[in-house]
Amino acid sequence: MPFLKAADIDLYYELGAGSEPVLYISGTGGDLRLKPNIFDSLLARRFSVLAYDQRGLGQSGKPDRAYTMADYADDAAALMNGLGIGPAHVVGVSFGGMVAQEFALRHPQKISRLVLACTSPGGAGGSSFPFHTLALSGMDRARHMIPISDLRHDAEWARSHPDQYERLLDMAARDPFADEPDRVMGARRQLEARAGHDTWARLGQIKMPTMIAAGRYDGIAPAHIQENLHAQIPNAELHFFEGGHLFLIQDPNAMSAIADFLTR
Repeated sequence: MPFLKAADIDLYYELGAGSEPVLYISGTGGDLRLKPNIFDSLLARRFSVLAYDQRGLGQSGKPDRAYTMADYADDAAALMNGLGIGPAHVVGVSFGGMVAQEFALRHPQKISRLVLACTSPGGAGGSSFPFHTLALSGMDRARHMIPISDLRHDAEWARSHPDQYERLLDMAARDPFADEPDRVMGARRQLEARAGHDTWARLGQIKMPTMIAAGRYDGIAPAHIQENLHAQIPNAELHFFEGGHLFLIQDPNAMSAIADFLTR
């Protein structure tokens, strides 16, 4: 299995075939062992995707200390340096979009084009749903989050679509690696760093071509926050798609539009 040393941890990564590199930064709780993942997408068929488990998650290192958003950004830079990749396009999704903002601010020379998907700037620009305050787990957490993840999936929808609702519950609650040592601690450390995310006042420094991609019915990273991002990043494009927080798999046009932006 491929690992690369980045500062104080080993990062687990996977690199696809192809010539044009895209660094993909995943969201809260991201783990490349969970399928399907980015390597099953259109993006992996059109680009050389580099994806990794972020610190505290998956097969990467999980030091029991405070993590910062700067740590996450510098991990991404160290991975690219170690593999001799750069500059590259960067696609950050949800929490990964927060990391991508910090990465673009700290290491702008490493990014050709930037995609920020279903994410937020924090601070005065607005924050995504505060996962660090949610004292629920398993099915209880899934039941709470489904109608927030997609505002169309309210109680009436759940009663009218019992089979779909049960599938969503199973997908949201499933964690086949829940018993691994330090998994709970690492996830908590990620959420603590996420709670402190705030790039709002610095977003004007982002100069590379930027696409903001969002789901119309996302209650985790709502539409007004996407509009704030769009207004704050110079010359950014804003695109809404038919879906909630998972619009990348709900709307077949989403990945195609992102790929087209990256090749423009």
